[in-house]
Amino acid sequence: MYSAEYLKSFVTEVLKKIGCSDKDAGIVADVLITADLRGIESHGVIRFKDYFELWKNGRINVTPDIKITHETLSTAVVDGDRGMGPVVASYAMNVAIEKAKNAGTCWVAVNNSNHFGIAGYYSMLALKHDMIGIAMTNANPLVAPTFSIDKLLGTNPIAVAIPAGKQPPFVADFATTPIARGKLDLLSKKGLKASTGFVQDKEGNPSDDPDIIKKGGTMLTLGGDREHGSHKGYCMSAVVDIFSSVLAGANFGPFVPPSVAFLPVLEKSVGKGTGHFFGAMRIDAFQKKEDFKKKMDEWIETFRNARSAKEQSKVLIPGDVERELYEINLKKGIEMLPVVVGYLKEIGKSAGVDFIKKR
Repeated sequence: MYSAEYLKSFVTEVLKKIGCSDKDAGIVADVLITADLRGIESHGVIRFKDYFELWKNGRINVTPDIKITHETLSTAVVDGDRGMGPVVASYAMNVAIEKAKNAGTCWVAVNNSNHFGIAGYYSMLALKHDMIGIAMTNANPLVAPTFSIDKLLGTNPIAVAIPAGKQPPFVADFATTPIARGKLDLLSKKGLKASTGFVQDKEGNPSDDPDIIKKGGTMLTLGGDREHGSHKGYCMSAVVDIFSSVLAGANFGPFVPPSVAFLPVLEKSVGKGTGHFFGAMRIDAFQKKEDFKKKMDEWIETFRNARSAKEQSKVLIPGDVERELYEINLKKGIEMLPVVVGYLKEIGKSAGVDFIKKR
């Protein structure tokens, strides 16, 4: 087990060694470790190797000049200057929050960025301001639209965080595919098979091989196939892609740059880097926040008290599992696969920062 405090310190020190400011290094470390604490290990420190390798290949700028290139009272477009995704995304979400304080709501589109980790991290930033937070991003193409075998879309996640009163906040954070790419990697590293409906081979046949993408296969949209609603997952993924790219001036669909260094940079570009989209909505722009929180508590309690189909199960509210895991992992530490430990040791050695196991 590794303590969250130690892992944050390690990632921060490595990033500072390669030129990140203290603030930016801290943001990236916090995003990655928060993912591990919330049980989303596919987006935790396992992704640090990808970030580090992209920097080595000159595809990430660790000293970006992030700036607003267009704005109105309640909107903005942010150019991330090829910065690390968590740094760019945090900047943009805070712009949305600050503008929403005056305008009531704000929407911010981002271009020229990179992989930003878990979308929920950014939507949750709005909670302490009594706002609803929304975050989404497109991603490098690994997913085929319904009826296709071409990689045209990313896993394209959406996150929405809604404050409550006595109850914990509602936090929905999900990909528009049945599984995240990082979780396929974890299945492969653990020697496990993928469930039916997650991926297909290069001919469009169902597959349970978590490495099938490397063999010309593709991931599927939420639903898996047309009979089970994959066309609806396709619609959701397409909306995220359009908001995060066409509206933002970033690359869309098949032109989104790879978030891993071992894949080459695409020859064609239709925009600037990877795109994100953020929103912040002030509760009292719609009604008294006290009234809303009371009603939100009632909503949560109604669903939490719903009869379960099985005695051993219970009805959950989005965010329950991740919140519980956060508290557990914060106390007991974060467990990592040996291969991930190996990655961190290699990165540490390269940057001159020793990686030592600590509880």
